[in-house]
Amino acid sequence: MQVIGFNFTKISAERVLDFKKSKVDIDIQFTNIEKEKIDLLKDSEALKVTFKHILNYNAEDEKDPKQGEIAFEGHLVLTVTKDESKEIMKTWKKKTLPNNITLLISNLILKRCASRAFQLQDELGLPSHIRVPRLGPREQ
Repeated sequence: MQVIGFNFTKISAERVLDFKKSKVDIDIQFTNIEKEKIDLLKDSEALKVTFKHILNYNAEDEKDPKQGEIAFEGHLVLTVTKDESKEIMKTWKKKTLPNNITLLISNLILKRCASRAFQLQDELGLPSHIRVPRLGPREQ
């Protein structure tokens, strides 16, 4: 299996004016999977996977918890064998994917979205979605 295409179709970011300390919830959703016709592929098939990746900033003790959101939507194209294609499409009827496919696609989406998310967080004054440990003297 190989990824042969990755495109964003929508990128959005927002933050409330009176931003309060919040936690970040990260969600990846696969919204559709369909076969893609690519003439160059002879012995394999292509699948187009549509996704949403959302970072929600929610206040911990507020009545209106939404403090901000960064959202990415897009699709990626995978080349798979005919057997893999059958298995994926069969499991997709239940709106799930095999674990190995989910892991591969999720990691790719996180990798492609993280740098853009950092830029948007910086521009909007939102906290980072990745926790970096504090650096200081080592405790012995």
